[in-house]
Amino acid sequence: MGIIQIACIGVMGTLLALQFKSTKNEYGIYLGIAVSLVLFFSMSKKLSIIVDTINTISGLIQVDKAYIEAILKMLGVAYIAEFASGICRDAGYQTISSQIEIFAKLTILALSMPILKALLLTIQEFLS
Repeated sequence: MGIIQIACIGVMGTLLALQFKSTKNEYGIYLGIAVSLVLFFSMSKKLSIIVDTINTISGLIQVDKAYIEAILKMLGVAYIAEFASGICRDAGYQTISSQIEIFAKLTILALSMPILKALLLTIQEFLS
């Protein structure tokens, strides 16, 4: 799907959800989640292009696969956390949304520690 189609789906879903919000608020929330899922899975097709390109680049510059996998995991954590956080925020649960964001940040930090360690070891080798 192109950006125009995605934008139309998003705007139409939002307008429909607003119509339900005045009478049946929960239907608006369900509709928002459904539209968000459609958009998320449409976006995931684009992510495969990014993953293929990163794998091609890693083959050209001889980077350890573990580092590439860690970066891709961090990217996935960020996207999924933003998606879940947005749904919770739209439903009126800002506290849960904030907790998801904090957990995602800590997860990304934990995933980045081996990369940071390898970088510091490389710097130490150059200095000695």
